[in-house]
Amino acid sequence: MALNEESGPLTGLSGRERVIAAKFAEGMTYREIGEALFIAPSTVRTHLAAIYRKLDIRSKVALATLLGDHRDATHPPSQTEQPSADRSGPPILAVLPVNILSSGEHWNRFADGMAADLIADLARYPDIAVIARQTMNSYKGRGEDARSIGRELNADYLLEATLQAREQRLRICVQLVDAHTGIDLWTSRYDRSAEDLFAVQDMVTENVVNVLASCCGRLARLRRDVVRRKPPASLRAYDYYLLGVEQHNLYTRSSHAEAVRLLSRAVELDPSLARAWTVLGLAHAVAVINAFTTDPSAAKEKWRSCLERALALDTGDTHARICLAEVRALQGDLDATEREYDLALAAAPNDSDTLALLAGGRTFVTGDPRNGYELAKRAIRLNPYVPWYYSMLGRSSFVVGLQRESLAAFAQAPSDSPATLLFQAMAHAMLGEAPQAIEIADRLAREFPDLSAEGFITSYPVTNPPAVAAIREGARRAGLS
Repeated sequence: MALNEESGPLTGLSGRERVIAAKFAEGMTYREIGEALFIAPSTVRTHLAAIYRKLDIRSKVALATLLGDHRDATHPPSQTEQPSADRSGPPILAVLPVNILSSGEHWNRFADGMAADLIADLARYPDIAVIARQTMNSYKGRGEDARSIGRELNADYLLEATLQAREQRLRICVQLVDAHTGIDLWTSRYDRSAEDLFAVQDMVTENVVNVLASCCGRLARLRRDVVRRKPPASLRAYDYYLLGVEQHNLYTRSSHAEAVRLLSRAVELDPSLARAWTVLGLAHAVAVINAFTTDPSAAKEKWRSCLERALALDTGDTHARICLAEVRALQGDLDATEREYDLALAAAPNDSDTLALLAGGRTFVTGDPRNGYELAKRAIRLNPYVPWYYSMLGRSSFVVGLQRESLAAFAQAPSDSPATLLFQAMAHAMLGEAPQAIEIADRLAREFPDLSAEGFITSYPVTNPPAVAAIREGARRAGLS
């Protein structure tokens, strides 16, 4: 986000404060901003306090809104700077050859391997169109600016990386760039030991891919921002799908209704859009589990039919397979559920969305809840920016008896989800924190009178004996039985 203007609401911010404000509004943490700017996280916090005071705001949302409005006012869209308003479908991403700042042929091989892995792994995601490696190799050493490359490739975004080695340390900096404006949209720096280069290559690749390409990743968020600038009458199936995913991941009664509306419109416009059917099936599952529906039997049937439709269109959709496996568990076929879980993990062992979904399945349905807990932690290591992953970690932590860790995870989960509130009440009760448990239980009774622990058990379904026992004991102590 370019913030060099001296007029408007940003008057009074220093150049450094503008950069920090932009990075914080884009979702970077204190630590990430500090690493990008080579300052301490405490210094970032001090700058943000000054920014909030000068702009008379009190939240990140207000900051992002203010910066977005200012950018729109000072940089009106043009054909050369913005994606076409008519463009629909996945964003086009170009992964540039890694820029090597150290001498040595082995660093060339390492950089080529990392770029190849990034392209191959990103290309597996249907919501991203990735330009082929052979094409990108032709840009090695050319040194052209981002906008020139973007125009030449008709790309929306560029992924750039630099590599620097010193003694036994390796520094890799990665950034996502808007190909239409040249603006940095996301940056991350990795400082690691150079002793095991394959491990470093895998770690960087897995983290970058999941942060960018997961269901709540940076690219999805950026694409939704483009969609929201379109006139409503021009929205297409993919646009409705993107907006539906965003609403689905809020896990509230009102967002659920809006998600179903948007996703239903997406499959109406394009019945072949497999991933829209998948998320629509997940939305109906959420309705059952959170007691958002007055007709759970009908919602379960929609849950099943949408996921079957998704798999008929895309047999490789691991998310649909996991959630359809839980329909099989509702029908009593736990062997089929177990097989589907194993197949999904084998097909996508480094996909954070898949791991987070499996965490719930292993915790509640079939398998070892401790394995579910580890899967949730791995999903968060791969991408720490997705709130619903923390829901899964909170639930699995509760089942394995780590109540304090459960509450810490739920503090970063969707806060108004009925299921989150249920588990928070039970975790407080298990820790002997009766006032907190009573306060949350009272809220559940007021706002979600149809939700109960037994209802959660039967609708998820919770068939794993340790999970059933943990939930019933927690509900008993919280007075939620």
